[in-house]
Amino acid sequence: MRPSSYAVIVFNGVNPFHLSVPCIIFRPDASNSQVPDFKVKVCAVEPSPVQTNVGYAIHATHSLAGLKDAETIIVPSWRDTAELPPQALLNALRKAHQRGAKIVSFCLGAFVLAAAGLLDGRRATTHWKWAAELAERYPQINVEPDILYVDEGDIVTAAGCAAAIDCCLHLLRIQHGAAIANHIARRMVVPPFRQGGQAQFIEQPVYSAVTSDRLSQVMEWMTKNLQAAHTLDELAERALMNRRTFTRRFRQATGTTVGQWLLNQRLNLAQRMLEMTDKPIERVAETAGFASPALFRRSFGQAFGVKPSVYRRAFRGK
Repeated sequence: MRPSSYAVIVFNGVNPFHLSVPCIIFRPDASNSQVPDFKVKVCAVEPSPVQTNVGYAIHATHSLAGLKDAETIIVPSWRDTAELPPQALLNALRKAHQRGAKIVSFCLGAFVLAAAGLLDGRRATTHWKWAAELAERYPQINVEPDILYVDEGDIVTAAGCAAAIDCCLHLLRIQHGAAIANHIARRMVVPPFRQGGQAQFIEQPVYSAVTSDRLSQVMEWMTKNLQAAHTLDELAERALMNRRTFTRRFRQATGTTVGQWLLNQRLNLAQRMLEMTDKPIERVAETAGFASPALFRRSFGQAFGVKPSVYRRAFRGK
């Protein structure tokens, strides 16, 4: 399998977590011969040693010159949204993008890509806390604050912290297939795919543990019974709440509506079936709880921008 080359930008004030995510995910795995022989360079904006934002320094073995042959370049956040990134970094990113490299940002790294002009006319995301600022400073960008990552093909932007893991696993899935992404996810003890968006992580009122347990039990039951035609009244009764309380607390817990959450779970199951099985599309739709194959195809296309059959070919080659 052809090696995949990645370059990760490091700078004074970098968050070590953001830096470590791609370095951990994109590394060789001697226990699985199917995992590509990843090549990762850490490329410093300033001369090494580079100071992190938690009191220790990192020695990077490459400068920005190391970006010249990387297939994927990752900007893991930025130190200050008010600080314009160095021109040398912006020029290097533009040049890499022009030659065909995929450019990826985590968290505040979207501000770097925006300053380079790489997000103009595109959809993008960043940490929800700074999404409004990004949209205000760069009105030519369609900022989507409620999702974990946005894949525009040659440009990928992710939200904060743990969304960097989601984004890297997504890159693995599209570049090397679901089996490799799932293997790496298991190695890291994280789910291979999280359906949903940032809204579920925005600060919400805390409610009682008893209510939370009841709600979580109902949600678990729903995921095990996706083929059922759930109604709000039945779900609320199962949670021992009235309908209004149930819907309010469900949104508090998940950041979305019951209907949208159910759709996300059904799409998640459908994705796994498309990636891992050869079952007909009609069977996938039925198992995932869609009322008809036509509704499944329409919902899947709206969510992921491709037909289920195209998605399956991308991951299974058939």
